[in-house]
Amino acid sequence: MSGNGTTAGDDPLQTAVWRLRSRACWADAAALLPSDSPAYSLQRAGLMVERCLYTERGWEEAEDALRTAEAQARTDEERGAAACERGQLAYAATLHGVRDRADEARAALGRAAALIPPGAPGRALLDFRRGLLAENLTLSPQAARAAYRRAHAAATAHADPLLLSFTWRHLAGLALRDGELTEARHGFAESLRIREELGYLVGTAPALASLAETESEPEASRLREEASRLFRLLGGVPTWLARQLTPPTPGAATA
Repeated sequence: MSGNGTTAGDDPLQTAVWRLRSRACWADAAALLPSDSPAYSLQRAGLMVERCLYTERGWEEAEDALRTAEAQARTDEERGAAACERGQLAYAATLHGVRDRADEARAALGRAAALIPPGAPGRALLDFRRGLLAENLTLSPQAARAAYRRAHAAATAHADPLLLSFTWRHLAGLALRDGELTEARHGFAESLRIREELGYLVGTAPALASLAETESEPEASRLREEASRLFRLLGGVPTWLARQLTPPTPGAATA
């Protein structure tokens, strides 16, 4: 997930791209971007990689966009940003069971870390993605928490509210796993607040569903119903949210 959640000033192009992206129209958003600069190619690749993570489809289009971004990159930061997207695409493919690309994800994010200097804006997103890898592929919650905290601090310093919504959410998820209900509720509530303020519709349903896990009835059911409504409105995106919103069958075994 790209970290930039607000438009750059009053740039009408970026405003249009953001509106489409936030409504799960990644391909339409990518089609608006010119193809003549490394920055736009990187942005297009980020959109297509994000679509894979949310929809579990569009893998070839993401690969094509990423190869273009890698070919056009000229500076170390551009090469690092492309490597960061390469790592995220490999992570998404592994997470969704398309193909085990965990080693590729680690290598790409390691390459990005060597190219993106500490303190650069792109470092926050890189740290967040290294946290995702640690939490979900390496199964190392301590390493994930440290990476998320670095990303959270950097996103705060660089005024990146969308990335903050992700770091709040994932830190809250780790807190919930540890039984820290109050901390988890606060983090999920902050994530939801930011996403609603930004109009990040595709990320609002997951935020509602996560917050519901920390609430008692009837508030929990109200939050899940609102999440289900948005999920249906967006045509079942993100795909992985369906498992969280489907109530368990009575008598069925749970993992």
